[in-house]
Amino acid sequence: MQTALTPEHAATPDGVEAEAILRKCVHCGFCTATCPTYQLLGDELDGPRGRIYLIKQVLEGHAPTRSTQLHLDRCLTCRNCETTCPSGVQYGNLVEIGRRIVDAEVPRPPGERMLRWALKEGLTSPLFAPAMKAGQLVRGLLPAALKAKVPPSAPASAQRWPQREHPRKVLLLLGCVQPAMMPNINSATARVLDAVGIQTLVAADAGCCGAIRLHGGDHDGALAHMRRNIDAWWPLVSAGGIEAIVMNASGCGVTVKEYGHSLRHDPAYAEKASRVADLTRDLSELLPDIAPALSKKVSTRAALGRIAFHPPCTLQHGQQLRGGVETHLRALGFDVQTAMDEAHLCCGSAGTYSVLQPELAMPLRDRKLGHLAALDPQTIVSANIGCIQHLQSGTATPVRHRVEVLDDVLAERPESG
Repeated sequence: MQTALTPEHAATPDGVEAEAILRKCVHCGFCTATCPTYQLLGDELDGPRGRIYLIKQVLEGHAPTRSTQLHLDRCLTCRNCETTCPSGVQYGNLVEIGRRIVDAEVPRPPGERMLRWALKEGLTSPLFAPAMKAGQLVRGLLPAALKAKVPPSAPASAQRWPQREHPRKVLLLLGCVQPAMMPNINSATARVLDAVGIQTLVAADAGCCGAIRLHGGDHDGALAHMRRNIDAWWPLVSAGGIEAIVMNASGCGVTVKEYGHSLRHDPAYAEKASRVADLTRDLSELLPDIAPALSKKVSTRAALGRIAFHPPCTLQHGQQLRGGVETHLRALGFDVQTAMDEAHLCCGSAGTYSVLQPELAMPLRDRKLGHLAALDPQTIVSANIGCIQHLQSGTATPVRHRVEVLDDVLAERPESG
């Protein structure tokens, strides 16, 4: 694809990267067949190929419009198209560049600006946890739409963090909303790793991975979050002895694994960011190592019945980790199935997408739940808090994190201090 960038764009790092990405695109259209928004809307401009052309036009000097912005907003950034693309087009990076350029030239309506500001500031604020606690106390009185965003109070086990020390150590990113909404995911991760002789450490100053601000148009704010996390982790990383930086939220995982790319132009952080990215592992990537030890400790699984696994887009497309979770859970004796149809498609959560684009997010959720219900599961499991909460809002079947299921069936649990 020939691209003639304006001098203004050609001289910027974003412009140079965008041009390199655009050169790879051969306009084949394979990506259109696996794009969730194109499946719903049938509009070429609401598929990757159409959005690529919109971005190309802007880089070549065409003035973006509110319509351009809307088509880019509708993208889930699920990166299914990257999995499908035979040319290796890095669409996820390209669409973020396009959004930054368009947002700088096309003002948003006041209400939209306020909502986006509230999401990026509120979800990463220290006030989010007490606000969520208050919401849980009055959850039964909330309107249905708001109630769907507030999970029930966490079980008592969420506060039980193992205190044993082990020679093997990992760092865990707690996340921004997970400690307030579903804290049991983090403590269950620590308990499962403790059961197989791995100690989980947490850096107190680490917080949001940066994804909320990055996808919300606040690029500088996202980079600031990334630098803060690197600063929090670096004393432990540089001292050695940390096997991995573990992510149990796949949305965080795909962002942290790209710290090296995001900060490659920052001379003070480029090398550290690359090291952090190299150390980052999704929890599923530890399963091959810990499954033999877990198999000796996991009790009977018969009572769980069939489990339907929804692989988040950030896991199967963003991190290109496909198939491993089901394989290792089955090896441990679980009856785990994935949907026969459209297992590759996004559930519609996509970070803040379900709030910003509910008219698309809800049909995608219901479509996904329909395919999962065909498996007649007793439990649905996933690997990202956003997917879990979004899917749970549309079904009575329990939706849980895969690590919580492992934690529940451990035959032996060490005493916590």
